[in-house]
Amino acid sequence: MNKHFVIIGGDAAGMSAASKARRTNPDLIIDVFEKGNWASYGACGLPYYLKGDIKELRDLIAKTPEEFMQKNIHLHLKHEVTRIHPEEKYVIIKNHSGKIKVSFDSLLISTGARAGRPNIEGIDSLGVFTLHDMDSAREIQNYLKEYSPKSAVVLGGGYIGIEMLEALFSRGIEMHLVELLPHILSPFGIDISRKVEEHLKQYADLHLEQSVHSINRLDKGKLSVKLNNGTITTEMVLVAAGIIPEVSLAEEAGIQCGLTRAIATDELGRTNFPFIYAAGDCAEVKNMVTGKPDYVPLALAANRHGRSIGRTVGGQPTLLAPVAGTALLKVFQLEVARTGITDPEVARKHKFNPIKVTVDSHSRASYYPASKPIKISLLADRDSSRILGAGMVGEEGVSKRIDIISAALSGSYTVDQLESLDLAYAPPFGPAWDPVLTAARVLNQKLSFL
Repeated sequence: MNKHFVIIGGDAAGMSAASKARRTNPDLIIDVFEKGNWASYGACGLPYYLKGDIKELRDLIAKTPEEFMQKNIHLHLKHEVTRIHPEEKYVIIKNHSGKIKVSFDSLLISTGARAGRPNIEGIDSLGVFTLHDMDSAREIQNYLKEYSPKSAVVLGGGYIGIEMLEALFSRGIEMHLVELLPHILSPFGIDISRKVEEHLKQYADLHLEQSVHSINRLDKGKLSVKLNNGTITTEMVLVAAGIIPEVSLAEEAGIQCGLTRAIATDELGRTNFPFIYAAGDCAEVKNMVTGKPDYVPLALAANRHGRSIGRTVGGQPTLLAPVAGTALLKVFQLEVARTGITDPEVARKHKFNPIKVTVDSHSRASYYPASKPIKISLLADRDSSRILGAGMVGEEGVSKRIDIISAALSGSYTVDQLESLDLAYAPPFGPAWDPVLTAARVLNQKLSFL
């Protein structure tokens, strides 16, 4: 009898696993159960749909259930797995007809994550939203069309918060950004965060180190957002307080989570039950720099690990690639990026002896027209000279250069090795001493004086 591969969750990791398992083993029976109305879509594109760059929500769909069916992959929407029975190897599924029991030989948990919802009075008021999936994006779009808010408050200065700030501003909405921490985009490094904050002040009122005590619905469609230092009257609130790995189903089944509170897995993506795997925003990954379990909910890792697990289940064991946490963000005219460890304090917690430099350079040769400033913070370990990570910000050229550092992390490069790279040069694309090489050279000089 052919083996049965069951997948819980039809997003990046789940559908990548299904597709790769099918190519690896044509004889597998593959069923994907997704509790929502959508699967196989680009969640990262949701802010750009709300901005208007993407015209139709359906344009974010990579493949339809019918396309998967042509590959003999059975994708079941509106089918919620309510219970996993690991010992007996079956799941209980709730759909429109009731409950059904489905047995499996291998199981992948790719339940993703849910939007964080702080314990704030009034957070469920009309006009208060989170953005995490296609349905929530449609709900926000409908509200924008019906009520045409003139002002909005974003709670949270992370990826989604910043992207939604730009999306709403582009619709002519007056913006406020509230952040609990001293700086926005804290994982990018303080020097980078400050540069972004200076830029954002052109577009929004920033309220840093502010907590929200309550949200109250007022007359005429107004909302009152009470902070620890004042009150903002607005017409819409977007809560972007991070995400939380969706692990309740796994925990109820006795599947172990790690210190990050995401599902713990081994180098093949297996949980404490060797025939049950986990990947995507619900699972831990191996950090490329520290070598330890980490929680890095990014699209490439989800897709890549899903593919690896699909190959393993299909009969070709494949190790999961470690993750550096490389991320890129558009903030109005700025490109902002990070990879690896950018905070010296975080480095110290992982027993490194960090040393850091921040350099200012240019995206092109300084004499070439339209050259733009670019700032790079580069972090290394004093003892081994190993590169630990970097943060960058500039109006152009950042997306190219962060990948250089990511590749260096993958190869465990030292500062000297990074400085010695033979990078391409032409005045329209960069100075002879590329900003990455300049940062490495300055850091190397600093190391030589220790």
